[in-house]
Amino acid sequence: MYDPSLLDALSLREWAVLAMAAGCVGFAKTAIGGIGMVAVALFAVVLPARESTGALLPLLIAGDVVAVTAYRRHASRRTVLALLPGVVPGLFLGALFLAAVGDATLRLVLASTLLVLTGWQLVLRLRGGPTVVTPGRASGPATVTAGVGAGFATMTANAAGPVMTLYLVMAGLPKLQMLGTGAWFFLVVNLLKLPFSASLHLIEPASLALDLALLPPMLLGAGAGRVVVRRLHQQQFEIAALGLAALSAALLLATS
Repeated sequence: MYDPSLLDALSLREWAVLAMAAGCVGFAKTAIGGIGMVAVALFAVVLPARESTGALLPLLIAGDVVAVTAYRRHASRRTVLALLPGVVPGLFLGALFLAAVGDATLRLVLASTLLVLTGWQLVLRLRGGPTVVTPGRASGPATVTAGVGAGFATMTANAAGPVMTLYLVMAGLPKLQMLGTGAWFFLVVNLLKLPFSASLHLIEPASLALDLALLPPMLLGAGAGRVVVRRLHQQQFEIAALGLAALSAALLLATS
């Protein structure tokens, strides 16, 4: 259960870290999702690992709303609908995992998840990137696997961004369509996560008050993401996200 006194105990430095994390959330939603892994790590450094997943979720949903508003015309609804059947089992598996493990174990899992996903992207990039297929043809086992993986990763670590990025690249979607499709996908998935997180007592009035306080830096990050995404190539964003994700995983391991 979330401890209300935890908010009162936060230092100015910890508030600054959380504000930085909120900015990363906004930037990830309107630019490159991989940078959102930095927010995951920063939240888990300041807050207990279990509580950090619930505290971050409403902020992610607010960012999803901003992203959907910005990129709603570019979404591939067919891709979103194809992924959702695999997401639900992934969410159930993630919820069971959260209910079974302690804070220290979850912190290690968060770090390991970030490292594995970052390494996966790095290996693919060194090999020239994943094979690009015709949009809409990434289906069958690939789609189910991506859906289950995204559901589990987002339920346990709010870290499904890399899974979705790889899948959407494989689907051959252009940059803006990737952003629009990802925005709708994560809005739906994060709303589906609310009952699971609430049943685990990870979302409570104190955590919602924290999210409300972090809303302004999240919106600033989202605005910055919209400006930057128009000026830089997608590849440059992904390289930066890989480096930041690796640093965030190392930070989690150092504080475990």
